[in-house]
Amino acid sequence: MVNKQVKLVQRPVGLPDESTWTLESNPIPEPAAGEIVIENHYISLDPAMRGWMNDSKSYIPPVQIGEVMRAGTVGKVIKANNHPRFKEGDFLSGWGGVQQYSLTDGKNYYPVDPNVAPLPMYIGTLGMPGMTAYFGILEVGKIKEGDVVLVSGAAGAVGSIVGQIAKIKGCKVIGIAGGQKKCDYIVNELGFDGAIDYKSESVRDGIKRECPKGIDVYFDNVGGDILDEALAKLRMHARVVICGAISQYNNTTAIKGPSNYLSLLVNRATMQGMVVMDYVKDYQKAAFEMGGWIMQGKLKSKEDVYEGIENFRETFLRLFNGDKMGKLVLKVKE
Repeated sequence: MVNKQVKLVQRPVGLPDESTWTLESNPIPEPAAGEIVIENHYISLDPAMRGWMNDSKSYIPPVQIGEVMRAGTVGKVIKANNHPRFKEGDFLSGWGGVQQYSLTDGKNYYPVDPNVAPLPMYIGTLGMPGMTAYFGILEVGKIKEGDVVLVSGAAGAVGSIVGQIAKIKGCKVIGIAGGQKKCDYIVNELGFDGAIDYKSESVRDGIKRECPKGIDVYFDNVGGDILDEALAKLRMHARVVICGAISQYNNTTAIKGPSNYLSLLVNRATMQGMVVMDYVKDYQKAAFEMGGWIMQGKLKSKEDVYEGIENFRETFLRLFNGDKMGKLVLKVKE
């Protein structure tokens, strides 16, 4: 038995290619006193991982050359050496990285129960993407009943949850997504009030049609031209939540910033960035409330699962070519 690990060997320019990572096979580590070894079952694939590969100042240090690629994980403790909190057989979620086995002191890991929810859900709706959606729309977006909420990346891991939470809170919700299949999904399955297919229509015309009186809250996952079009349709005292900018992550030229930013001034609106790690102390409260919504049938969770650590790069790129629905997950337990 070996530990297959994906390590960063070259910082990508543009879209990561075959030279970005290497797959190594190394011995499974032995835990020292106070350490545990986790057999990872599932790895979370998130757009933020692309930013973590850049050697630039951010909210979190970059992955270093030669290190295991950073990623969220969920798995089972197979070895424990006098650990104060965890024992063999416990299921934990944390930052195990793109590898089959993780050695850790348990910091920033928390227990999960596979009998309550499927393991992939703990790195999806009940994990970082779900927490991002929850705090982003409620704490930063400050939605209230009757608001018109526009969400980009609406069929993705974060956007799909944002829209559903906004519906639960009594908002009118419009989603921007790529392709008829995704637009049908957010309207017919998730209950969005309308959809804009950025691949087949003008986003500007779509916003005018779906949000004729303007936008109270825009939750942005994509940046670029779509952010610009949303800014042009803000209502008075609107809130813009900057969660991500997936359209810009693989740029080989300068990032495109908004040219319609004066709409913030005219409409006395606010635009605020959000990083989910700022809300760690309240994760349990959010998970409890979202778990209740899931049990009541108000919140639907979709995980798009692919298998094999050898297929990491191919699967990761689905984040950027749009070939996935909901939360992208890599199964690594053989």
